[in-house]
Amino acid sequence: MTLESLSGGYRAAVFGASGGIGAAFVSALSVDPRCAAVYAGARAALRADSPKLRPFQFDLEDEASIERAAVELSKDGPLDLILVTTGILHEASMRPEKTWRSLSPAAFNRAFVVNAIGPALIAKHLLGHLSMRDKAVFAALSARVGSIADNRLGGWHAYRASKAALNMLIRTLSIELAVRNKSAVCIALHPGTVDTGLSRPFQAGVPPASLFTAAQSVLHLLRVIDRLGPAQSGGLFAWDGAEIPF
Repeated sequence: MTLESLSGGYRAAVFGASGGIGAAFVSALSVDPRCAAVYAGARAALRADSPKLRPFQFDLEDEASIERAAVELSKDGPLDLILVTTGILHEASMRPEKTWRSLSPAAFNRAFVVNAIGPALIAKHLLGHLSMRDKAVFAALSARVGSIADNRLGGWHAYRASKAALNMLIRTLSIELAVRNKSAVCIALHPGTVDTGLSRPFQAGVPPASLFTAAQSVLHLLRVIDRLGPAQSGGLFAWDGAEIPF
């Protein structure tokens, strides 16, 4: 996949490069001949296994580390593509709620810190480093279940609410960004159901044709990114390019 809508020699940064989708983005961008450099961020240092790869470290829950990363990434000039691929649905002490009786302040706090506050802080320190010469993109992974209008099943309260908050942040950020950088695009992306650790416990009812590998999902998402322009900034878009209502 070649990103034709970005300037030749574009520079990309992936926050969350050690996760399944983040790693797939790094791999895909590294082989795009139009891409000059891929900055791959994770909590632990990644191995630079490509001449284009520039590993960096950050902690989503440590704003100072995000600010340091922004300074480091901007040393070589503006960025053309920033991808936030972090996210949490479950962990040992946190499971998606099936009923309101399972609501937990700790789970809500954890979901909002990772799914909304972390991406917001990345935007705070990185949006100002987007290129202003041609199209530039800030994209964060969200989820269809974060759509209020599309919610017909209920449940998964903390995850849904945190992703809805992320969607609202993307919309709000896009309005300010449009004033400062008219060629920029700020979007949320729904990757579909991807065979990663995040979705694995919940794949039982997913038809095989609707379950993507990380590489397949990333290929779809890069095509969506390539097609979107400033007029679509602020929206939530699925892997197939369809806009999902907030």
